[in-house]
Amino acid sequence: MNQKGMTLIEIMIVLAILAGIMAAIVTNVRGRLAEANIRQAKIQIGQIENALEFYRLACSYRYPTTEEGLEALVEAPGSCPGWGPEPYLRSVPRDPWGNPFSYESDGSTYEIISFGRDGRPGGTGENADISSEDLN
Repeated sequence: MNQKGMTLIEIMIVLAILAGIMAAIVTNVRGRLAEANIRQAKIQIGQIENALEFYRLACSYRYPTTEEGLEALVEAPGSCPGWGPEPYLRSVPRDPWGNPFSYESDGSTYEIISFGRDGRPGGTGENADISSEDLN
């Protein structure tokens, strides 16, 4: 009797091979996604910096204070009569992990920070802080 088909052992071997290939692909894609998120955070910080420079030019050569925050780029604060006429950003961006950017300023200098995937200060890899001071 000539039977055609695969035995259970052959099917399990094929599934094990496919699982190994999928694991390798997922690991590679996850690493690329982490790199892409870090690059995106750096790009977003650069865009915020550009908006801050336009704000500074319109607002007597000062940046929004920490209290005014990045919201001053979206809605005019009372402390800047030359603001606008259009917002410097459409909305206050969030980093690629969905966390708000940290912004601190005394009016003459500023620092923008993404705290990475975990949203907490410090960390390594994808959890590492990305600061505007490190980009310049």
